[in-house]
Amino acid sequence: MLKFQQPSKEYSNIYLDDTDRPLPETLNPNTRYMFLGNIAMGGKSEIRSCKDLHLSRIVVYKTLRKEFKNDPIEQRRLLREARVSALLQHPNTVPTYEIGRDREGNYYFTMKLVHGYTLREIMDYRDRYDLTQLIHVIEQVAQALSYAHAHGVAHRDIKPENILCGPYGEVLLLDWGLAKVWRKDGSVEDDIDDSLIINKNQMMNKANKSVTGLGQLQGTLCYMSPEQIRRDPDISFSTDIYSLGSVLYELLTGQTPFDGERAYEILDAVENDTPPKPSDVSKYPVPKLLQELVLACLEKDPSNRPANFHEFLGVLQEDWASDLAK
Repeated sequence: MLKFQQPSKEYSNIYLDDTDRPLPETLNPNTRYMFLGNIAMGGKSEIRSCKDLHLSRIVVYKTLRKEFKNDPIEQRRLLREARVSALLQHPNTVPTYEIGRDREGNYYFTMKLVHGYTLREIMDYRDRYDLTQLIHVIEQVAQALSYAHAHGVAHRDIKPENILCGPYGEVLLLDWGLAKVWRKDGSVEDDIDDSLIINKNQMMNKANKSVTGLGQLQGTLCYMSPEQIRRDPDISFSTDIYSLGSVLYELLTGQTPFDGERAYEILDAVENDTPPKPSDVSKYPVPKLLQELVLACLEKDPSNRPANFHEFLGVLQEDWASDLAK
C-alpha cells in the first residue's frame, strides 16, 4: 500500500466553531461556496477548491471553462460526469456532493477533495516503489471498473493522470467525463460521442501524450484501444481492459506499449503493431503471469482479451511474484 504525507492541519482539523455554527435563517445558494484557489485547468473544464459554508468543509468545484460554458455538448458531458460519479458509489470512486447552476446559470458540481499523488507522479519516481505496491493500485482501479461495468458504464479515459493515490491508502479513479452510457434499448447518444472523431491529417504535430484532447481527439493516445481510435459504434467495456493493460505495461517496463514523435504514428501503432514483450524492454524483473496478462489485455481483437475485470483481478490475486518471465 502506498502511503503519503497527510494533509496539513489547516485543512484536516475539525473545530467546534465550525461544527456548531448556526445556519443562516435564509439559505442563499449563491453564497454557499467561498473559493480558495485553482486546482487544475483541464482541456474544457476548470477545477477549484472552495469551502462549503453550510457544511464547513473544503470541496472540489468543477465547471466548464468560459469558452465552453454555452456549448450544449460540453454541458451534457459535464452533467453526465457528475451523475455517473454520483451513481457509482464505490470506495475507489470520488463521491459527488452537489450539482447545480451558479448565479449566471452555468452548470457546476462539487465533489470530495482528496490530497495525494496521481499514478503519473508516482511513476515519475518508479524506482522508489516495489512492484507489489503498484499492483495494489492497479487492483483497486480494476475493482472500480468492475463495479462500473456491472452498472453499465465504460470509463474510456483510463490513464495514470486519472488515478489518484491518497494519504490513507485510498486509490481513486477520476474523471468520468468521457464515460459511455447506454440507453435501456442499447442505443447511445451519438452527438456526444461524435467528439471522439479522429482525423489523422490533424495529427501531424508532435504528440502531447499527457493531455486529454488533441485536436478533435479525446482520451490519451498511448492508452486508447484500437476500437476507440476507430470509433467503433459497438465499442464495449473491453476498451477499459485494454487501457488499464496499457497502464500496467508502463508500470512493468517504464514505457508505454506504443510511442512516436507524431500523434499519427502512435495511432497507427495502436491499430496495427504488436508491442514488445515487457521482459524484453524492462530494466525491472517482470513476472511471467503479469506479462501474459498485459499482453492479453493489449490484443487488437477485444474477444481475445480477458472477458471482464473479474478475470483480470483473478490473475492479480495469484502468486505472480514467484515466476519471472524469460
